[in-house]
Amino acid sequence: MGVATAPSGPTSDSDRIGPGRAHWLRVSRETADDLATDAAGREQAGKAPFDEVSRLREAGLLTLLIPAELGGGGADWPTAYAVVREIAAADGAIGQLLGCHYFLSWSARLFAEPALAAQVERKSAAEQWCWGGGFARQELPLTLARKASGYVLDGRQSYFTGVLVADRLAVRAERADTGEPLAVVVDSAHHGVGIDGDADTFGQRLAAGGSVEFDAVPVAADDVLGSLSADEDVLSPLAALASPVGRLLSVQLLLGMAEGVLAEAREYSRAGHSPWHPDWPLGSPQDPQVLTAYGELTVLARSASALADQALQAVHGGLAHGEDLTYDEYADISVLVTMAEAAASRAAQESTTRALDIIGSRSASSRLGFDRFWRNARTHSLYEPVAHRLRDVGDYFLNGAHPPFVLPV
Repeated sequence: MGVATAPSGPTSDSDRIGPGRAHWLRVSRETADDLATDAAGREQAGKAPFDEVSRLREAGLLTLLIPAELGGGGADWPTAYAVVREIAAADGAIGQLLGCHYFLSWSARLFAEPALAAQVERKSAAEQWCWGGGFARQELPLTLARKASGYVLDGRQSYFTGVLVADRLAVRAERADTGEPLAVVVDSAHHGVGIDGDADTFGQRLAAGGSVEFDAVPVAADDVLGSLSADEDVLSPLAALASPVGRLLSVQLLLGMAEGVLAEAREYSRAGHSPWHPDWPLGSPQDPQVLTAYGELTVLARSASALADQALQAVHGGLAHGEDLTYDEYADISVLVTMAEAAASRAAQESTTRALDIIGSRSASSRLGFDRFWRNARTHSLYEPVAHRLRDVGDYFLNGAHPPFVLPV
C-alpha cells in the first residue's frame, strides 16, 4: 500500500466520507485472521512488533480515524472500537497497541485548537505514524519548561504502550512554572529521547511497552496540544469525554480477549479433545461439565457485550452533541463506561481462566498457546484496574457525585 497523502484539490463525497464501516470490518477480520495464524509463536518470541505494525499499516488501519479529507480512513469511533475488538480476539497485545494508537492520534481533536488538530492529523496520515505513550497521571511527572519560543521536556516515565515502535509519542507533562498538565507530542527519534524496553511483563508482551527518558528534548509550541487539567473552568464537557472514550477501548480489548479464547477453546473441543480423559478421542462436546462451563461463560461474555453496546451508544451520542454536551451528560456517560469496564474485566478474567480448565491438562502446552489469553487479560487488568472505579459508580448512584476525570493511558 502506498503512503496516503492529503487531497490537494476538491474532494468527492466518497473522498470526504471514506470507504465505510463494512470495508473496515472486512479489513479488520482479514488482518485478525492473519495475526491469528502465528499468534502463539510471535507471543512466545516476544520481539518488538515492527512486523505487526507493518501489517496494520498496510491494511490502512493506522489512519482509520483520521478524516478522509485529511488523508485518513474517515471512520468513526464505533467502527474503531469494533476493529480493536476484532484484532484483540486474535492478539490481545496488538489490540492494545492499536487501541492506544487510536486514542493518542485522535486526542488532538479534543485538546488542541481545530487548525492545529487538522495539521497534526494531516501529517499523521501522510506519513502513517504509529503513536505510543500515554496521558495518565504519573507520580513523578514530566516537566515542560519555557525556552525561547518553545519548551524543553525533561523526566522519565516508567511504562508507556507502543513506545518501542512509535513514530510519535503523546505524553502528559506539567509546566515548570504553573504546574498545569499539558498534552505534548514528541518525535520518538528526536535527540534526547531514550527508549528502554524494560517492561518485561508476563503478558501483553507485544504491546511494545517500555520506559522513556526525556533529556532536554526541544518541544515546539505547535507540539503542545492543550491542557489536561481536570478543573471544570478549563476542561470542557466535550474534552472530558476523552476519559470514557479511552476507557471504552479497554472494554473492547477485554471483550475481544474473552471472545478470542472462547472461540479457540470451542474449536479445540469440537475437534474431539477430552479435557479429563486424554485417551478418549471423542465425547468432549457432549460432556455435561463442558457444556455448563461454556454456557456460563457465554452468558457472562454476552452480558458484558450488551452493557458495552449501551456505553458505546452513549459515548457516540456524547461526541455528536459536541460543544452542547453538559457536565451532567458527561457524568452519565462516564459512569456507564465504568460499569461496562467492570463487566468486561470480569468476563475476560473468568473466560481466560476457566477456558484452561475446559481444555484440561493440555492447556499447559506452550505449543497450543492458550495461556497467552490468561496472561494478557490479567496483565491488562493490573494496569487498568476497575475495582476502585466501582466506588465512583456507587458515589454517583447514591450521592450524584460526578466521577473524576481519569485518562486510561
